[in-house]
Order: sequence, then C-alpha cells, then structure tokens
Amino acid sequence: MLTREIKRVFLVDDHPLMRRGLRLLIESEHDFCVCGEASNAEEAIEKMPLSDPDLAIIDISLPGTSGLDLLKYLQISMSKVKKLVLSRHDESLYAERAIRAGAKGYVMKSEAPEMVIKALRRIDAGAVYVSSVINERLLQGIASGHQAFNDSPLEVLSDRELEVFEMTGRGIGTREIAEILKLSVKTIESYRARVKSKLNLANASELMQHAVQWVESERYVSPLI
Repeated sequence: MLTREIKRVFLVDDHPLMRRGLRLLIESEHDFCVCGEASNAEEAIEKMPLSDPDLAIIDISLPGTSGLDLLKYLQISMSKVKKLVLSRHDESLYAERAIRAGAKGYVMKSEAPEMVIKALRRIDAGAVYVSSVINERLLQGIASGHQAFNDSPLEVLSDRELEVFEMTGRGIGTREIAEILKLSVKTIESYRARVKSKLNLANASELMQHAVQWVESERYVSPLI
C-alpha cells in the first residue's frame, strides 16, 4: 500500500500560544508535520533554509520586518515553499496584497481551525486558497485588465503604512498600535505622517475619518463592484 508523503510546515507567528496551537492542529494530521518555527521575520530567514519546509504559515503582523516583506523575500530566496497567510487582519483588506507578495492562500485567525488544514491541502495541491468573495474580486480584476483595488490605499501605501492606516481606521490609538507592532510611538507617528502626505490629508482628524471610511467600505464591498 502506498503511503502519502508527509509535508513539512514551518510556522511564523510572534505569539507562542498561537504557534503551539498550530503545531498541535497540524501534527494531528497524518500527512503534515511541523519542521520549525520562528517568532519574527529575521528568525524565519535564518531558520527556514535549515528546516527545508514544503509549506509555511506566516502572520502579517510581525515585530520588525512585516510578514508581507517576509513573503516577498521568500518568493525570491525560497520560491518552492508554498506560503499561507494566517492573520487577524480582514481578508478583504489584505488578501490581494498577500497574494501579490507571494502567498498562495489567506485565512483569517477568526476562522475555524479546520480551515487552516483545508487551505494547506489546497495550496499543497498547487491551487490558491481565498474565500469565494475575494476569489471573485481577484478574477474580476484580471478579467478587466487591472488590479481589483486600483485607486485605493493598497496602491500607494507601503505594507507597514497600510497596517497602521487600517488599525487607525479600526479606532486603535497610536500607543496601542506601537505595542501591537512592537515599534516605538515615534515610529508609528512617522508612519502616520507619511500616510497623510501620500493621501493628501491635512491633519490627524482627516486621517482618522478617511481610514474609518476606507476600512468600512473595503470590508463590506460587494464582490460584483
């Protein structure tokens, strides 16, 4: 009888409990094992080549270098590794950017655990895993000959600027954003200043209003728009 090859999965998340839960979930499956883990992008860059993974699960919000930047690096340096984003960030705001950066799938942390396994199997088979709503938006963007999110902040902001912009739109204050991203308050204020400049916003009040409107419009946008 033929036995199925065991696929090696590398975990990148800055929360030890999340990594432990993922390890337990993945290793409960007969055809997956966890070959290594990292708490940040720099550690992942060091450890992943030694772990020789087939797949990687990567969070977007990492201290220091972001998960999106890590995806871009791995797309060049370890392109054969199939990458799944597992993030607390709303899929409608980040899925396309993650796919562009090299991810093969996107799952929100609020989803049921079995969705992670389903996504791993799908990307391991060579497919892309996103929700049906996001898949429709991506296909419509391709069919129309332009990106699905043209003329949105996705196009003009850097990965970290977008993350700060989104958190601002969800009502998270500067100090809390700094704590979440493990950056200084001064650095967050610098990112916000850059966002205001790129989006031609006059002050912090306009930034907050614009961010809230954008988050809500993207989160609930119809896939047919």
